[in-house]
Amino acid sequence: MSNSLADLNAHLFAQLDRLDDETLTSDQINDEVKRAGALIGIADSISKNAEIGLKAAKLYAEHGNTVLPHLPQIAKQSKVEGSS
Repeated sequence: MSNSLADLNAHLFAQLDRLDDETLTSDQINDEVKRAGALIGIADSISKNAEIGLKAAKLYAEHGNTVLPHLPQIAKQSKVEGSS
């Protein structure tokens, strides 16, 4: 499994395809529903994390370096990027 939002989107649609498979037995459907629930839970966490990153980037874009002390993850990333 890759680690991008595009890959997550592909996994969600693949799960939707599996749920739409009309050849599944009742037990297989139940297994896919459980799997879908787990996937959705993880996807929600990843989406919330991405949303936080976007909000931090927006604050940085609006306020520049003055906001960095309040955004330690961006400050750490900026230092790494600056040293490349």
